[in-house]
Amino acid sequence: MKELANINTLADAQNPVQTLRNLAKKFAGKIAFSTSFSLEDQVITDMIFSYQIPIKVFTLDTGRLFKETHQVLEETNKAYKQKIEVFFPESQELQTLVSNKGNYSFYDSVENRKECCFIRKVVPLNRALQGVECWITGIRGGQSNNRQSNMDVLEWDEGRGIVKAHPLFAWSLDQTEKYILDNNVPYNQLYDHGYPSIGCEPCTRAVKVGEALRAGRWWWENPTKKECGLHK
Repeated sequence: MKELANINTLADAQNPVQTLRNLAKKFAGKIAFSTSFSLEDQVITDMIFSYQIPIKVFTLDTGRLFKETHQVLEETNKAYKQKIEVFFPESQELQTLVSNKGNYSFYDSVENRKECCFIRKVVPLNRALQGVECWITGIRGGQSNNRQSNMDVLEWDEGRGIVKAHPLFAWSLDQTEKYILDNNVPYNQLYDHGYPSIGCEPCTRAVKVGEALRAGRWWWENPTKKECGLHK
């Protein structure tokens, strides 16, 4: 994509801090990082706040998060003396969904699940990204075969018309965990109880020994392409 041709040199797959600094300079005032408080997201949050990189940090509260996720939000704000901006679903859309289909329609079909994700995640994300030209995420290629095969450190988000950057794309899980421990970064305690990928509480379970990292997300669906619509 020609949109990426002029900025590919800004990405350093082995140096995410430098990647963040380069992108923050290139997209000054129009760059944002969305965190779900995953281990990867906490690494990037630590880098942004510790190195004072001028990137806005925000999160999406779907209304169905684990209490442990809310706790790590509070711990992170206190640890870095920062305020992570929180975006919620549109109340009318959520009210209509729950009134018409109940609180657990997502178990009934993939279409229903994607509808719930769209209302609780995609719509708030699009609102949060208004005016943004570069969107930072915590995606690692090793999280799933789909991501490893179809994504890269820098991408062009055709639907939103913005650059997407995944500074930790080349990192391993071991690198991520080591950074968390070495730098005393707050993290979601569910990771210590078999939850390597954490989303909404009704749609996330602990994984079993030998299962893929994202096996606990929407576990009742086909395992090959389980995404919520935030990343296509």
